[in-house]
Amino acid sequence: MSLRPAVIRRLMRELTQLKNEPPEGIRVVTPDENMLDVTGLIQGPAGTPYEGGYFKVKFRFTEEFPAAPPKCWFATKIFHPNVSSSGEICVNTLKKDWQSSYGIGHILVTVKCLLIYPNPESALDEEAGKLLLENYESYCDRARLITRVHASPKVRPVEFDTPSSSETPSEAPIASTSTSEAPSADPISIAAGTPPVVSPSLSTTTTFRKSASPAPPMHPLQLTGNTFSLNVTVQPAEKDKENKSMPAPSPLGTADSNAPTTLTHTTDANVGATKAMKRPAGSSGGAAEKRKKALKRL
Repeated sequence: MSLRPAVIRRLMRELTQLKNEPPEGIRVVTPDENMLDVTGLIQGPAGTPYEGGYFKVKFRFTEEFPAAPPKCWFATKIFHPNVSSSGEICVNTLKKDWQSSYGIGHILVTVKCLLIYPNPESALDEEAGKLLLENYESYCDRARLITRVHASPKVRPVEFDTPSSSETPSEAPIASTSTSEAPSADPISIAAGTPPVVSPSLSTTTTFRKSASPAPPMHPLQLTGNTFSLNVTVQPAEKDKENKSMPAPSPLGTADSNAPTTLTHTTDANVGATKAMKRPAGSSGGAAEKRKKALKRL
């Protein structure tokens, strides 16, 4: 066999790639003394009568390659409509549909698909094709038997210990979002010098930031631990102070007709609020006149 150096380099690149990143269920084997003596290994697809078997496909490259397809055949006995008893494969990729861009990997993937979807219309094994059309269960039983006898080794080939390209995990880091459960200090601390409350809660809280200016000695709202205290101081008005210091008018005294009479009502001592009620001056003067007349009669 004589191949051009460019073709040999191309085959070497493809073989290296197939060994480093093999397709799922497909491997290649080459002896050290002849790297062009290529043997493909196809794992029987799951759900087919070929499951559990490992099938060898031999390659032989001619001088016309890659303009012409290589010679391919099954080296492992198989019961299949499109594979003859001698191992010849009937697939369009190796005949009229061949393209010079195709290679070893493309051929092996096509043959694996042929194990999943056999074509009884172009059968090389007439018995298998007829049985597939007339009695599918009998065809599967026959194919399983041949697979178990000729294609099922006690130990699977060591070449399948290398993970395929679809089974290799991605090296890209997977971003994950996690919520830290570490305790965090409660940012609510209104009163000066009050220590923050440590809470492991994960619920959303509203944060109030303490002002940079110093806090007053006594803030009306203080938070100490888990207790809120409210200090309320009401300062009496200036007029209320004056009303408290003035003596109450005598019951028999007279009031100035021009000045209004003020009645002071003091609320609860804790609040210190004062309400003032005004009464018309005329009504106070009439009462004084009545008292004078009553004294004169006596």
